[in-house]
Amino acid sequence: MRKVSLENYSTEAFEKAYLEEKQRHHFLGVVRGTVFILTVVAAIAVLVAILVLPVLRIYGESMQGSLNNGNVVISVKSGNFKRGDIIAFYYNNNVLVKRVIAKSNDWVDIDKEGNIFVNQVKIDEPYLKKAKAFGQTNIELPFQVPEGRLFVVGDNRENSIDSRNKTIGTISQEQIVGKIFYRVWPLEEFGTIR
Repeated sequence: MRKVSLENYSTEAFEKAYLEEKQRHHFLGVVRGTVFILTVVAAIAVLVAILVLPVLRIYGESMQGSLNNGNVVISVKSGNFKRGDIIAFYYNNNVLVKRVIAKSNDWVDIDKEGNIFVNQVKIDEPYLKKAKAFGQTNIELPFQVPEGRLFVVGDNRENSIDSRNKTIGTISQEQIVGKIFYRVWPLEEFGTIR
């Protein structure tokens, strides 16, 4: 083993080497701490996005006018829905987006022009941008919404397959992803959704 002679080093050189080593350790500690904090923040953000505020991208035309193909929206987990709320729900490994029209035990009727009646009262639908339509309806009308379920309809009534059709039917609480409340893309349409 080779011996190093310390006689040629001054006190200033030792102090300088010590300070450089101390700064290096401090820098590495700051980097490790920052990486740890960023990892924790990212993990929390992912959990919030999945469990509390799912972010969804809209595909298709069933909500055209209110939500268009390519829109990115934020939903919130909720169990309290009212008529007119837009919800996302699971159907056959897909997430569909429709508007709540009626709740448990309500009676739904639809005339040939596409006007919807809930408990024999025609509902006001100011959110519709496209014409009303009877659409692909194959349920027996008037229809009573079963206990614990929601009757949902797309805003583009001509092209939407929804609770008016036995294929989709009414929606159970377990299927619901959340209530859609905010659009984040495109930027010119950024804001709350009605």
